[in-house]
Amino acid sequence: MNDMSPITTTLKDWETDQEVRWCPGCGDYAILKAVQRTLPQLGCDPKNTVFVSGIGCSSRFPYYIESYGFHTIHGRAPAVATGIKLANPALDIWLVTGDGDGLSIGGNHLMHVLRRNVNMQIMLFNNEIYGLTKGQASPTSREGTRSPSTPIGSYDHPARPAAFALGSGARFVARGFDVSKKLPEVLIAAHAHQGAAFIEIFQNCIVYNKDVFDDFAAPKGAEDRQLWLEDGEPMLFAGGTKGLALDTVDLQLAVVDVIDGDWQAAGVVVHDVRNRSLAHMLVEMPFGPFPMALGVLYDHPRPTYEDAVIAERTKASEGKQADLAKLLGTGQTWTVDAAGEPV
Repeated sequence: MNDMSPITTTLKDWETDQEVRWCPGCGDYAILKAVQRTLPQLGCDPKNTVFVSGIGCSSRFPYYIESYGFHTIHGRAPAVATGIKLANPALDIWLVTGDGDGLSIGGNHLMHVLRRNVNMQIMLFNNEIYGLTKGQASPTSREGTRSPSTPIGSYDHPARPAAFALGSGARFVARGFDVSKKLPEVLIAAHAHQGAAFIEIFQNCIVYNKDVFDDFAAPKGAEDRQLWLEDGEPMLFAGGTKGLALDTVDLQLAVVDVIDGDWQAAGVVVHDVRNRSLAHMLVEMPFGPFPMALGVLYDHPRPTYEDAVIAERTKASEGKQADLAKLLGTGQTWTVDAAGEPV
């Protein structure tokens, strides 16, 4: 097993000699820097860290992190990452995927890594478009999206990555966006979680879906439409003048006004990261009437997949001596002479 003791590094230690090649202004640059700044805070060691990606703009990530990495095939990064974790459970695995790679051809693989609860951080960059293949509609594209594959507007109802993760049995689900100063906090929380930690990161595709998230993620003026969740704290936004309360008739969240800071009188809900039902309500809120729920939505650990596999292997091998020759000689055997005839 590798020594996973925290070590001291800097951002420079996580930068490679490769030219970072995304479109100028792409949100991937901001996410890359957020990750490179976060890894030293976590005490991570490059030699014990592996970044695994599929296909897409986001999947260039392993080239730009000074660690081990695999640039795999379309949608199969979760399967490769699972194999790495089972081969060496001590490794720190970061899986990088996109809304097309992870939720289209890779949806099946992503579902299983989540339900199995393999201990890794899963970053899904959601730009609501296929960027690498020139702007076709993706599984998360909004209804009416015009693209080369939907020239008169998409009629598909978009997938919700965080809802997909919860429905797949994920025990940690969070959201952030590319240029947010709070994104490292979300990454730190994901890394602390033992199990599959899923983070949806809204990412601006400057060429094919520019500023689609500006309603809540613009550099200035959108803060009032962001709800940053903190465990044990009231769900307040818009500078504390608004909050979310539970409509006990329809059993759903509702926006309420908070007068003079008295959130309790307004019935504002206190966030509980262990409450799965609350997490479902938060990810299903339609943006517009509601703020965008960001931060850690759900965090309720359970035993990891690799721990169960190791325990099973240990139990199966108890009292047994490894003897390959004996294993090969068990059952029906025969010897072939020099002439090729069985003896």
